[in-house]
Amino acid sequence: MPDQRKGFIYGFVAYLMWGLFPIYWRLLDQSGAIELLAHRVVWSLLTIALLVAVLRKFGAVKELLRQPRKRWALMGAALLISVNWGTYIWGVINGHVVETSLGYFITPLFAVFLGVVVLKERLRPAQWVALAIAFVAVLGLAIENGRPPWIAILLTFSWGFYGLIKKKADAGAIEGMAVESATVVPLALAAIVVLGAQGHSTVTHSGTGYFILVLLTGPLTAVPLLFFGAAATRTSLTTLGLLNYIAPILQFICGVTLFHEHMSPMRWAGFGLVWLALAIFTFDSLNRRRRTIALKRAALATSAA
Repeated sequence: MPDQRKGFIYGFVAYLMWGLFPIYWRLLDQSGAIELLAHRVVWSLLTIALLVAVLRKFGAVKELLRQPRKRWALMGAALLISVNWGTYIWGVINGHVVETSLGYFITPLFAVFLGVVVLKERLRPAQWVALAIAFVAVLGLAIENGRPPWIAILLTFSWGFYGLIKKKADAGAIEGMAVESATVVPLALAAIVVLGAQGHSTVTHSGTGYFILVLLTGPLTAVPLLFFGAAATRTSLTTLGLLNYIAPILQFICGVTLFHEHMSPMRWAGFGLVWLALAIFTFDSLNRRRRTIALKRAALATSAA
């Protein structure tokens, strides 16, 4: 099988798993978000440690830790991804799956905005239009709800800045996640101990099956990241960018059809504007890529002649 096709399949599996996560987290709604987040961090570290051992990544992890710039960047990323995970878990178990999907729909546009503000990149007119439409959509949803969509905003900001920091850290997926998980594990263990001492622990008091489901959050965190890493090395960024929409689409479908979350006309209009913004953004990106490829081919043909 060609690498491009393998990459597409790996990417599709990764985003499919992320998109169906709401179903899994709703099975764990007997526990609070902080307890679930703490256990997810602990079991994720154990899973990643096993992968580091199997794949012999100890040298890569040590090399990361010897570089202060990368080490501190990954520690900051660990806090951001913890905020992202915690917000997402809280949103799902409290009946806000649709709003979590909104956060991940907006994230690609926010990443472009960060490129302008932080990396001093220049936007094309179509990208400015997409950002303006997305802003109007969020404003409309805030007016309709009587409050800003805080879950979506927190998910967008935390994931957007997480991606920016990871880009600057330039670390491998497994070794990077090992450092991130190790950074927040002390806090996670402290949370588990405190909740247990206060009598608020539920994970170990809800039966063996429930505990196994919580334990599996570690592998379920690591596996899609591995598939994503495999896809990133085999397929184009454009393909990955398009596959990115699978997760929020599936989350939205889960929220509306499985969990029967309310969708008012204003809410449909807000999501419609976000989808319009993404359509403009995607079309512009694909068009830009086609023009770039055409120019490169023309240049090669000219030099060959």
